[in-house]
Amino acid sequence: MPRTVTVVGGGLAGLTAAIAAAERGADVTLYEAHHDLGGRARTAAAPYRTNEGPHAFLSRSPHWTWLNDRGLIGPLAPFRPRDATGARFRHHGALRRTPPLGTVRLLRTDADRVPADVDFLSWASWRIGDEAARATAYLTSVVIFHHDPGSLSARFVQERLRRITGFPPEVRYPRGGWQAIVDRMAARARNLGVRTETGARIHTLADARSDHGPVIVATSLPAARALLDDPSLTWPSGRTVLVDLALREDPRDAFVLSDLDGPGYVERFTVQDPTLAPRGEHLLQAQFPLAPGAPREEAVARGETLLDLGLPDWRDRVTYRRDALAEGRTGAVDPPGTTWRDRPAVDRGDDVYLAGDQVAAPGVLSAVASTSALTAVSSALDRYRPVPGFRPPAPRTAVRSRVR
Repeated sequence: MPRTVTVVGGGLAGLTAAIAAAERGADVTLYEAHHDLGGRARTAAAPYRTNEGPHAFLSRSPHWTWLNDRGLIGPLAPFRPRDATGARFRHHGALRRTPPLGTVRLLRTDADRVPADVDFLSWASWRIGDEAARATAYLTSVVIFHHDPGSLSARFVQERLRRITGFPPEVRYPRGGWQAIVDRMAARARNLGVRTETGARIHTLADARSDHGPVIVATSLPAARALLDDPSLTWPSGRTVLVDLALREDPRDAFVLSDLDGPGYVERFTVQDPTLAPRGEHLLQAQFPLAPGAPREEAVARGETLLDLGLPDWRDRVTYRRDALAEGRTGAVDPPGTTWRDRPAVDRGDDVYLAGDQVAAPGVLSAVASTSALTAVSSALDRYRPVPGFRPPAPRTAVRSRVR
């Protein structure tokens, strides 16, 4: 018999869960507390199309494959290898063109061969020395958003190091920001018959239940903890100052600034996609992690020092700036002695499931949210018979998206 599935949360995890459940013939209702879908994947309206932090796909991930198979990715902003020559690394207070040689040596080690029960700095120092190990740890802050990546599980950090430095690069940028992907996912859900209720905040699990069917809670972990009244739903994440900055163009500006003296990262997103800002302007997105309890101004000051090195006279060229503090909203980090399997489980019992970027699912960045959503749907519906004769509509766009 058809099953009624309720999804709470309309970000990437919630939209993925709603689409996957509807493709299997379930009767799906999705509730989103905000008036717009997308969660942290939303893109601001023009003229400055910013995201909540640097957003990019890693193309060798199940999340990419799942979206691409449904024609949901769309046009991509091209990444040209020559752009990488504009990357600069701050080390010992000066800008350099390359990271320490020891970083390159670590790239040869598969993450599966790295211990999870020791911190990255200790393991890497044994391999390449303390100085290069510390710089390499800070290099990974671009995808970890943590003030001290070296204190985390060596396997966790090494996996991310390998992914962001692989060749050929697997980073992909949706043209126009992630909003276009959110819109395509929302349209796919509607075509499959998903009922979407925006501006609908769910306060208790009873509010979400319908005909005693499965409930997939695809919210942040703190919101899930309150909704399910389950204090065990905790896991460490990062604390990061996010800075969006638009500048009048200067050909001397670096493409990427990576801080190896501390955690910090700046990228000029208009290098690949000029549509993100008005003509004649650069749009940069930066993140500067800081320790729990540390004042926000500390990270901003450290970040502005990095900007001074790589963007000449940037203060005189600012046309737009927005600062924000992201606390516990940048995905899970695994301390030594833990792996993704130790995070809060997807299956909570009593037909309640979790999805999101801090739960027990493998992957990097948004892939965790997608994988946990698909796992939740599979667990919720595998024991029920499929709807007789149901065939989901074919995607409305080409399965293979091209770089344009």
